Parts: sequence; structure tokens; C-alpha cells
Amino acid sequence: MDLSDSDLIKQALGGDQNAYAAILDKYKGPISSLIYRMVKNREETEDLVQEAFIKAFNSLASFNEQYAFSTWLYKIAVNNCIDFFRKKRLRLYSLDKPMESKDGEVQREFPDTTFAADKLVLSKERSTLIQEAIDSLPEKYRISIVLRHNEERSYEEIAEIMQIPLGTVKARIFRAREMLKKELKDKLMP
Repeated sequence: MDLSDSDLIKQALGGDQNAYAAILDKYKGPISSLIYRMVKNREETEDLVQEAFIKAFNSLASFNEQYAFSTWLYKIAVNNCIDFFRKKRLRLYSLDKPMESKDGEVQREFPDTTFAADKLVLSKERSTLIQEAIDSLPEKYRISIVLRHNEERSYEEIAEIMQIPLGTVKARIFRAREMLKKELKDKLMP
């Protein structure tokens, strides 16, 4: 018999390790998927998933049953990723500038990836371009788009997860879509 999240939480708070395991089994896949889409690294994803569940389980007593448990858990996972990004500001390098080496400057050469032999390759390239465009969005817009389109979360859930007003969520998603349209306008074939 499947127990509701509320029942599992009550049992977990009562010390039932099986309830903790059931919560982990139920949500580990979706949380892993969300975090991987944000960080793009399997090892970091595993660490961040583990941290998110540790934080959730340590704060389980403060969970308010007026809200959906999944939304609360997603909020913890997203905040965990935001903290991770803040700690690890990625150094960006220009693809147009030569690389410095001990022997001087080396110009980078990249293979032409625009040729596609069939529809499958075109589809994969299209998906890659879209994902790269999403990855290049500023963090607040990228997280909003991932939650809305990849995780299929409602605007209300996104507002709760990100702890921002509903209007701000709508504005961010609108702006993110506009940035993506502008970025992808000349890159995607109709």
C-alpha cells in the first residue's frame, strides 16, 4: 500500500527509517534530474542530491503540510544548486581569443558541426543548440525556464520554490523566452 507524503513524513519524524527510504525512493529520480539539468555534471549532481536530501531530512520537522511536499523539496534542491553556483563561479573563456601557452599563443580550431546527414542528426543538433542557449541564460532565468519547461512546474510552484512573487516568475519566464528567441533566431532552421 502506497502511503501519502504526509503519512511518510509523520512516520519518518517518528523514527521510521523505512519511511525515510520511501521518501528518498520516491523523489530521488526527479530531484537528480532537476539538479543534473542545472549543473551538467554527474558527480556534482550526486553530491548535490545527497546534500539536498540531508537538508530536507534535517528540516523535516519544519515542513508545513499546507504546501506540497514535492514543492518544498524542489525548493531545497534549487536553493542548494544556487548556493553551489555562488560558491563555484565558473571562469569563462572566449572562443575567439587565442589560448596562451608556454610556446606563445595558439589559435583554437573547431570542427564544423553545422552539416547534418539526416533528421536524427538535425534533431540532436537542434536540441543541443537549445540546451546551450538555455545554459547561457543568467541563473535566475535559466532556473525559471528549467522548472517551467523541463520539470513542467506551474507558475505558482515556481514562485514557491524560488521564493519570489508570481508576477516575477511570469516576467522571468517571458524574458527568458525572449532571450532564447533572440539567441536562437538565426541558428535554428524552421
